[in-house]
Amino acid sequence: MKVLRFILGVLVAGIAAGCSHHSSFSGKDGSNSWPLFRGDASLSGYTSTRLPSKPVLLWSFKSDTRTVSSPIVYGLVTYWCDRRGKIRGVDQTGEQIFEYNLETAVEATPMIHDSVLYIGRIDGYMTALSLTQQDTLWTFETWGQISASPNITPFGDTEAVVFGSYDNLLYCVDTRTGKELSSFESGYYLNGAAALWNNHVIFGGCDSWLRIIDTHTGVPTDSILLEAYIPASPAIWDNYCYVGDYSGNIYEIKLEKGKIAQHTTLRKAAGGDGSFVSVPALSADAVFALLDDRQLYAINRKDGSIRWKYLLKGNVGESSPVISYDKVIVCTKTGIVSILDARSGQLLWKYDTGEQIVGSPAVIQDHFYILTTRGTLFCFGNNPKK
Repeated sequence: MKVLRFILGVLVAGIAAGCSHHSSFSGKDGSNSWPLFRGDASLSGYTSTRLPSKPVLLWSFKSDTRTVSSPIVYGLVTYWCDRRGKIRGVDQTGEQIFEYNLETAVEATPMIHDSVLYIGRIDGYMTALSLTQQDTLWTFETWGQISASPNITPFGDTEAVVFGSYDNLLYCVDTRTGKELSSFESGYYLNGAAALWNNHVIFGGCDSWLRIIDTHTGVPTDSILLEAYIPASPAIWDNYCYVGDYSGNIYEIKLEKGKIAQHTTLRKAAGGDGSFVSVPALSADAVFALLDDRQLYAINRKDGSIRWKYLLKGNVGESSPVISYDKVIVCTKTGIVSILDARSGQLLWKYDTGEQIVGSPAVIQDHFYILTTRGTLFCFGNNPKK
């Protein structure tokens, strides 16, 4: 049955015209939008938007319902979903202006595109929700839970939502109809989000394989077996992909024409120095990686040398760092938010939320947002009194 689904998907996709990177769905150039996990479709965790020079807490919103979601921002409203399936939207004044209850367990971070919110659920459904109508447009059923944020890619004359499931399949689903366009069966369940590169998606799995799939056809074009399983997502900058495995290795993979042209271990794990469970953040010349040895590493992309490393306090958890122009913002599971100089590693600012954090920050112009596991949203910006 799975083979038949795959063949049908390939036939449909093969009819489709060419597609390329969806540049309008990117936060790299700086904007008032952070519409998906990591900010852009390449999952780079980079924005040219500058952080407030002296951040202060502008407000906090307490939902008192646990979540493992990262916040996303669309139309100056911050959205997330809690573990009970309630989606909330909070405006720039800290007032809740949107609420929708999926009435089922959710762990994934949502994505918003063209006023439609897409979110995966523990019961195996991907849901498309109209923000304007505040109603479900469609649901798509998989055979396993969906834990990661979806991504989006052009697909012929339409667009496809791309996501993985614990049924071992990566899906491309039509954004308009909710119909399957193609699917690919991996060797184990898919826990991380897929990153978009040109007309390909790149993703890793718990079988330790990193795979490249052509979205024209739904067919894999290349793959590489890493030393340990891949707990999180890859990140892409231009034609280079960076990904970590659970043993603590960080890999640089050069991409050409849908193939792996070259690969190297940018950082080799040493015994006892920690696992890699978050997504690296990328800038033009460096990779920023958070390992559970409590160190944030800045690694030169050119030669793999360590530019600096910074020891964080307490358990670092699963939050992924974000690069905002020339600064790094990083959160720990112990609840501490830190901003460091990207070049020197100097600590510039620190704030203790008093609550655990596993989600990643969201950055827009003049503001950044932190969501804790207790469902408290913190909004930081410049001091309004100055």
